[in-house]
Amino acid sequence: MIESLYLLLIALVIVFLAAEIFTNALEYLGERMGVSEGVTGSIFAAVGTAMPETIIPIVAILAGGAAESVNREVGMGAILGAPFMLGTLSLGLMAWFAGRKRGWFASFNPEASGLKRDILTFFFAFSLVIVAALLPQGWESARMLVAFSLFLIYFIYLLRTIRASKALVEDGHGTEADNGLYISRLLGDSTPVAVLQLLAGLFLLVIGAKVFVHGVEQASSLFGVSALVVALLIVPIATELPEKVNSILWIRRGRDTLAFGNITGAMVFQGTVIPAVGMLLMPWAFHDVHAVIAVMLALLGSGLLWFLHQTGRLNPVFLSMNMLLYAAFTGFVLFTI
Repeated sequence: MIESLYLLLIALVIVFLAAEIFTNALEYLGERMGVSEGVTGSIFAAVGTAMPETIIPIVAILAGGAAESVNREVGMGAILGAPFMLGTLSLGLMAWFAGRKRGWFASFNPEASGLKRDILTFFFAFSLVIVAALLPQGWESARMLVAFSLFLIYFIYLLRTIRASKALVEDGHGTEADNGLYISRLLGDSTPVAVLQLLAGLFLLVIGAKVFVHGVEQASSLFGVSALVVALLIVPIATELPEKVNSILWIRRGRDTLAFGNITGAMVFQGTVIPAVGMLLMPWAFHDVHAVIAVMLALLGSGLLWFLHQTGRLNPVFLSMNMLLYAAFTGFVLFTI
């Protein structure tokens, strides 16, 4: 038991440091490129914070451990757990911290067109992910078509977001990095140094992901629950949630576009590219009720965000209720163990 906890703790530390290094370099590059907060939040920061979730399922599926079934469960749990956590716990925690700082009924004011684009893209793409899992056995060509459609959806999303950047910068939504490069004191402050830091963060992510897969495998056997359930609950918290502290800091300072974009942009990436990769690498089907519930709650969480935004009720007291969706799923898991 102690060994499993140590493995998870070591992996958590490695992944947290790696994601911080990776994201810092991305934000620096975003400022040097003169792009908008929407691009930095929904693309650069979102992809940076999503890298651990990207690496872990790939490592789990291709080279996780001795048992192929466990590798697939960890991979599926990591893929589905990220959008679920982002749409429920991450949004709820961000709202809760904002409520304590800004007041519970203070309005959030993220850039409207970017938030709308993120939510609608995620909802449509993640619905396709569910459809692909429900296709009958033998329909692999149809699943491959869905996978390549998801890649195309994210490519179009990138083009639309970048295309909107110039006008947003002119309107005063340009990116300003909060910190300089972490390694600038050693190697100077330049674009090549930022790329070097980016690659170093990616290398550490691979190492942390490998350690985490082994820890999850041991923990699932120890506690008598499936690796999928452990991955659904633990992997996103260990890899994504620490980085979503960025959103909490931004929202408390009133930088709503960056705060929301960091989460909703990650939801788009996690709802398109990562499931598409999963479909190409392993059989894509939901064999566990926990997976079904997680994906439905992810859609429900994003739907609630959309409803609050459209009705002018996007404030901390209402958005923090997204945490209840995550709490309900956790309670269900504990009840059914």
